[in-house]
Amino acid sequence: MLYKKLENTIASLKPEVTNERKQTLQPLIDYIQSKVNTNKNANLNFICTHNSRRSHLSQVWAQAAAHFYQLKNVYCYSGGTEATALFPMAAKTLEQAGFEITSLSKGKNPVYSIKYAENEHPIIAFSKTFDHPFNPKSEFAAIMTCSHADANCPFIPGAEKRIPVKYDDPKEFDNTPQQAEKYQERSNQISAEMVYLFSEVKINKF
Repeated sequence: MLYKKLENTIASLKPEVTNERKQTLQPLIDYIQSKVNTNKNANLNFICTHNSRRSHLSQVWAQAAAHFYQLKNVYCYSGGTEATALFPMAAKTLEQAGFEITSLSKGKNPVYSIKYAENEHPIIAFSKTFDHPFNPKSEFAAIMTCSHADANCPFIPGAEKRIPVKYDDPKEFDNTPQQAEKYQERSNQISAEMVYLFSEVKINKF
């Protein structure tokens, strides 16, 4: 079971996913469905430039949404074209939604444990390149969450499928009075779309 606060957050979402965004998400739905249908793991690597905001938000919300809809073999990862650090406001926004976040190490690129349920393995979150040893080397979908990474990485080695699902960067509002609001807005969009996406995947029941 998800943590109660997180479950309440998901239950309170009003996924206003436009038809245009549904079309954007459909190739990812189809990829996950193909894995479910063949009883294979769906490995999803969410990629943006710095692996600091959008890719982490997408990874964490996708993993929680998959668990919410009882999809067992979905494994979510994230990476960038370069490594920087998970931006603190992104982590704080997830914590406010109900994720349990623990700092595992400090420094320029801190490592966090992000838990969404008591009895599930935590997501180990830190900034890394998309081909970091922590991420899958083959049999995964590369989900491009920003235009810059999509344009500058025309080839992702090992990816079975490349799927652009782009989000505006809340970084534009860093150190402004709107920072918290804009990170929340982006998190709300991503969570609503991940919940919609996994609600569309049909589980095989034998």
